[in-house]
Amino acid sequence: MDLGIAGRTAIVCASSHGLGRACAFALARAGCRLVVNGRDAGDGAATAAAIRAETGATVTFVPGDLGDADVRAALVEAAGGAVDILVNNNGGPPARDFRQLDGAAIHAGVEANMVVPIDMVRRTVDGMAERGWGRILCITSASVKQPLAGLDLSSGARIGLTGFLAGVARQVAGSGVTINFLLPGAFATRRIDALNRTAAQAAGIAPEEALERRRRAIPAGRLGEPDEFGATCAFLCSDRAGYITGQSILIDGGAYPGVL
Repeated sequence: MDLGIAGRTAIVCASSHGLGRACAFALARAGCRLVVNGRDAGDGAATAAAIRAETGATVTFVPGDLGDADVRAALVEAAGGAVDILVNNNGGPPARDFRQLDGAAIHAGVEANMVVPIDMVRRTVDGMAERGWGRILCITSASVKQPLAGLDLSSGARIGLTGFLAGVARQVAGSGVTINFLLPGAFATRRIDALNRTAAQAAGIAPEEALERRRRAIPAGRLGEPDEFGATCAFLCSDRAGYITGQSILIDGGAYPGVL
């Protein structure tokens, strides 16, 4: 399918690894010009080079932590100020019992997973509306739909982001701009490896057993592949998805047991 976004300019935040990287590749394959980002300059440069080599896309890498406002400004500047697609992504806080979270940790989690992505929207959405086209996709978590013990901070911050931007989505829909949320379940990434190690330690089992238990809890019987996530991201950012906005779309192999 031609997604109708060849030549569009996309920022993909936190895209050196995992789901962000998969989204960047998918958008490059659809013909987008990319601005990618990551904390590790070496990993980010390698990702940018790999995308260029496979797709021939124009890719600019902006190193740095998204918590730094100067890095966020540099991302928009690298896009030439005219951003068509924004994929908001950032690492989640480590799994911890809520009793271990002090005020500083809570504020840091809300900053990273709510305040920072809202600021990226603020920096880009008016230009999209003025040009009459734009796509904003926020990568959140399946825990927004089904909160999980130990991920309370991640769930809370991302639910806050979802509620905040759900209203914004309705304000800009008439200008050709969509804002949606993509909620990953268990995917084969470094994040799930870290969560498995934490779960294994808590249960007194080997990480391999923790992973197998996780697989058995998923009706699909496996972890998701990052490329599957990236393809869904690219569609939601495409010209074909203009009538989808303000939605939280779960991609979890059927793990969530509800219908709504």
